Amino acid sequence: MNVPTPQLCATVRTFAQRLSSTRRGARLARLLAVERLTAWAMSPRVIERAAHVVAELAANAALHGRVQGRDFLLALTLDEAIGTLRLAVSDTRGECRPAIPPERGPDDESGRGLLLVDALADRWGTEPRPPSGKTVWAEIGQHGEGLEAVSGQSGSQCR
Repeated sequence: MNVPTPQLCATVRTFAQRLSSTRRGARLARLLAVERLTAWAMSPRVIERAAHVVAELAANAALHGRVQGRDFLLALTLDEAIGTLRLAVSDTRGECRPAIPPERGPDDESGRGLLLVDALADRWGTEPRPPSGKTVWAEIGQHGEGLEAVSGQSGSQCR
């Protein structure tokens, strides 16, 4: 008698939204990410880490990746088979690839966002987004387990 082997159905969930390249758009990106991850029943620890990462990536897109009249794209991908949440923010300034800046002074008012991303994400990096633009992405293990640490691919930095 042949009994079929039960198959586990791995789910990949996705969410994407274009948002204005403004402070308001960056704030909305964070709120939408939290809402979507809550709906996907992610752990509070993962949601908290993801909210901070999205806030930093979206703020950078609105501040450093802004091109007048063009939006940025927030994309969330949850791959349950490998237990990874991928957060990606794409903007239209491909010539400005983010990099962790040299050590900052205690009175410096900016320049720490990517340090937070590096600390909170298991991996992060950048990819070109043709025809012009870039995507900055970060990955967080769904169950709080660290992924293989590979951080920040650098390029020219915009200020």
